[in-house]
Amino acid sequence: MQRLLMICVLLVIALPAQALTFKIATIAPDGTAWMNEMRKGADEIKQGTEGRVKFRFFPGGIMGNDKSVLRKIRIGQLHGGAIVSGGLAAIYPDIGIYSVPFIFRSFDEVDYVRQKMDPLLIEGLKKEGFISFGFAEGGFAYLMSNQSIKVVDDFKGQKVWVPQNDEVSRTAFESIGVKPVSLALSDVLTGLQTGLIDTIAGSASGAIALQWHTQVKYLMDEPLSYLYASMIISNKRFKRLSTEDQQIVTKVMGQTFERLNELNRKDDISARQALQDQGITFVKIAPELTGQWFAIRQNVEKTMSEKGVLSKKIIAILQQHLDDYRQTTSSHQQMEIN
Repeated sequence: MQRLLMICVLLVIALPAQALTFKIATIAPDGTAWMNEMRKGADEIKQGTEGRVKFRFFPGGIMGNDKSVLRKIRIGQLHGGAIVSGGLAAIYPDIGIYSVPFIFRSFDEVDYVRQKMDPLLIEGLKKEGFISFGFAEGGFAYLMSNQSIKVVDDFKGQKVWVPQNDEVSRTAFESIGVKPVSLALSDVLTGLQTGLIDTIAGSASGAIALQWHTQVKYLMDEPLSYLYASMIISNKRFKRLSTEDQQIVTKVMGQTFERLNELNRKDDISARQALQDQGITFVKIAPELTGQWFAIRQNVEKTMSEKGVLSKKIIAILQQHLDDYRQTTSSHQQMEIN
């Protein structure tokens, strides 16, 4: 009997571990930095786990929008997706905190706050059943239109687009009396071409990649909101990996999203110059006019917390980090002046 048990144990040890494949969907087209980096990460993971962990990607939105992808993850048809913050909010509403309009004034503020808060948001996703390997920046979103927009009243008569299921953006525009038009990303260009919409908010790199810049003339040169995304996978699926393989996947994909974060920032800065070179007029907002724009943020935060879409706790945490950063920065600048 003991000999039989030993033989069984040896056979189990000798058998190769069954490969586990993660099916991941995204709206990012093949050939983009997003897909190139994720594929590199997947190749490294396959090699590092000796083929025990593989990734199969479905790019270009072939699995539908973020809402469809999340539904397919829940029923097991997919195991994860690279999803923007607005889509992630359907899982964990507080994930949208970075997208509140006019909350950041510079990338330095973004970097400081994200260093403090990214782990908190990643943990929030985990509690909802999803593993995240970090966030990749999409750049600042700017208002772009066929009309010059300098003050809130300039929105009167404008047909403004907001992404589907993006409650933060919708609330922001509704707070200033604008009823936005909700469209999927894939429908925005057609909407601009047909006149269904004439005002959008997007990053410089995104506007070029999706050809939106061909349908607008002006860009309001004040960061409206911060764009970001993450690749999430089902924790239930992830736990099927051995501890060693979980560590490999976490390390490699974490590094992948760090690279994406850096690449996307560089690309977005270059894209701003490209928009100017192609004739887009950048409209600077006079200091005396910025107050009414920043007031929108307070209205959005109040409305979102009342609706329970953003918790008062997450708003307070971010504000405290911003206050700490701005106070420190102001003190340093004062010391330099003196």
